[in-house]
Amino acid sequence: MSIIKKIPLIALLSVLLAALYWYAFIALKDSPMSQDEIVDAYDYQPVQNIEMSLQEVAPGVFSFRFKSFDGEVVYGQISYPDDESELYPVLIGVSAMGRSYVRWWVDSYNGNPTVTQAHKITDLANSNGYAVISIDARYHGKRKDSSKPLRSIMNDLHFFGDKTDYEAMIRDTVRDHRVLMDWIDRRDNLDSERIKVAGYSMGGQISLILGSIDTRIDDVIAIVPPFIDDKIALVAPKNLVSLMGEERVLLVTASDDENASPEENELLFRMIASPNKKRIDYDGGHILPEEYVSALAREFQ
Repeated sequence: MSIIKKIPLIALLSVLLAALYWYAFIALKDSPMSQDEIVDAYDYQPVQNIEMSLQEVAPGVFSFRFKSFDGEVVYGQISYPDDESELYPVLIGVSAMGRSYVRWWVDSYNGNPTVTQAHKITDLANSNGYAVISIDARYHGKRKDSSKPLRSIMNDLHFFGDKTDYEAMIRDTVRDHRVLMDWIDRRDNLDSERIKVAGYSMGGQISLILGSIDTRIDDVIAIVPPFIDDKIALVAPKNLVSLMGEERVLLVTASDDENASPEENELLFRMIASPNKKRIDYDGGHILPEEYVSALAREFQ
């Protein structure tokens, strides 16, 4: 055999050996955690004096900032219904990965359409008397960090087997929302007994975790959450949803979702302990048809 014919075989063997090495020594493996360990990881030090700075940007719409449990600055926005009330139920909107809180109020941002239709959910909620609040997740929107772009965080997770930053991003974003709810508790015009959370994709993941560990959430709308296994057990909703009691839970899924198979969606739904649960499944992929928002209408009545 000539050297020319040997080269492709040598190259193929090199690729196979590299793949085996990556799988054996670098790729993430299942690392189950006890439920108690996971719940403890979401504990936080309540902020005694939440210095919330609000600025009106439109009638009934305020941008804000506050310092979270670890001193990190959180940015967000709140909008009130046109019809005034002494006490407003609350919808907390949680964005998909890479999306800013701004998406809950605009149909496009920086020239890119809001394909999640989050702005329509805000319109639906406001028109039914809800105040709508959304904040940026860690490393998102106004909280972007040039030293840790999302692409780097995801590359570390998938290619280099380092889950540290991804888990911290999800965990600390959940804890930021818990501080936000502490602020809601202290507001005279917001009903802390009626807090609903809705999230798309990563936002659905965060919404399920938040609804599982914090009893102040009484309704969860999780829209096409990714299925997370025990390679990153700390941030896998499946490990926590058995904690739900009487919360109302709506799981919206897609039949050909690249982030969750039909079997995984069914498994997640079965694991939700609340008897007040239902599921809507759409044909298609991770980006749902625009009309899916209309199916949420009864959740705000």
